[in-house]
Amino acid sequence: MLLITCPWCGPRDETEYHYGGQAHVPYPEDPSGLTDEEWAAYVFYRDNPKGEFAERWMHGTGCRRWFNVLRDTATHEVLASYRPDEPRPGGTR
Repeated sequence: MLLITCPWCGPRDETEYHYGGQAHVPYPEDPSGLTDEEWAAYVFYRDNPKGEFAERWMHGTGCRRWFNVLRDTATHEVLASYRPDEPRPGGTR
């Protein structure tokens, strides 16, 4: 099990959270101007690196807020948790 720290509630077991996919994916500036292929790329295609990766999580049984987690996908080690309005700590992905 992962121990994930909610920025508002503190450390909790991963069973209290819901995974929300890759963090820091900007919404298209003009969605109506996208081709079907560009829209599909935005909706369905995400990075899948081995190593450090920024993810979105929601504290479902706690404060029900979304936040970001920096996690190593190879070891499952949680490197950092931070609010969506905060910059990603370290790294560039």
